[in-house]
Amino acid sequence: MITPGRPVKDVDITNNSDADHIFKELAQAGGFEARNVAEGVDILYNMISDEKCTKFLSFIGAIVSTGFRGIIRDMIKKKWCDVVITTCGALDHDIARHFSEYKEGSFTMDDRELADQNIHRLGNVLVPMESYGPLIEEKVQEILEKAYNEGKKEMSTADINREIGKAMGEDSFLYWAYKNDIPVVVPGIMDGAVGSQVWMFSQKHSDFKLNIIEDANFLSGLVFKAEKSGALMLGGGVPKHHTLWWNQYREGLDYAVYVTTAQEFDGSLSGALVREAISWGKVTKNATETTIHAEITTVFPFMYKALLEKLEK
Repeated sequence: MITPGRPVKDVDITNNSDADHIFKELAQAGGFEARNVAEGVDILYNMISDEKCTKFLSFIGAIVSTGFRGIIRDMIKKKWCDVVITTCGALDHDIARHFSEYKEGSFTMDDRELADQNIHRLGNVLVPMESYGPLIEEKVQEILEKAYNEGKKEMSTADINREIGKAMGEDSFLYWAYKNDIPVVVPGIMDGAVGSQVWMFSQKHSDFKLNIIEDANFLSGLVFKAEKSGALMLGGGVPKHHTLWWNQYREGLDYAVYVTTAQEFDGSLSGALVREAISWGKVTKNATETTIHAEITTVFPFMYKALLEKLEK
């Protein structure tokens, strides 16, 4: 027999309401996706506060091209995670935006005209060619050459990202990952500008090796030792799956929050709800988990603000 939950409560927001109060109101509002968002804040608060929990942060690269990069950076700066799993695009955009800048655009711009002006379009973000390919080539080659001359002739993706972080500044998420000794693993590193430069470097230095097995050794050691584990997964694809995949070796995540715009009807990994991962042993049966159907850069800044208030209290 199904037992109904609490009565649906009207949201009560006043001039004095802080973010924490608003999310508490949403939790009782019966407001479709609003409850998932409110639950996500509570799950993340408990996960971040749990000293026994090994915390994963996974995210797609595209959001690093936007101002959301600042929230990624600050979460790593505040040590809200123990490991980062992301895409090569995140590295590309972090380097490009540290040494140059992107511009505001719109989804409706003429892409043929942009191509004639040597401007790439990423949604409504404009990426001047000189701020991307040539710049990333120059910087990555310099970084790899320096590491190679120091005797580092075999590196994992975490090793490479540590070297990149050393060369960056405080605006960079890779810098804070390096500063706080938080490994950044990129399973699909060859799928992007940085990965292409790693390949190019190997063409000039035949004894240089990219050791992705070492990334696997690190992740296996992390999950096998973890008393509990949790993950904030911003977007799907390889970062989400890699996070889930490795946690199956410890019988799954204990906390899981996933933010996505993908739908599950096509059977894709990106569309799969967190609860589907329970059937694969990637999330525990007793996990506190939620999937939030929303665009990351729209909803998560408000969740981040609520988390700051709860953690300060």
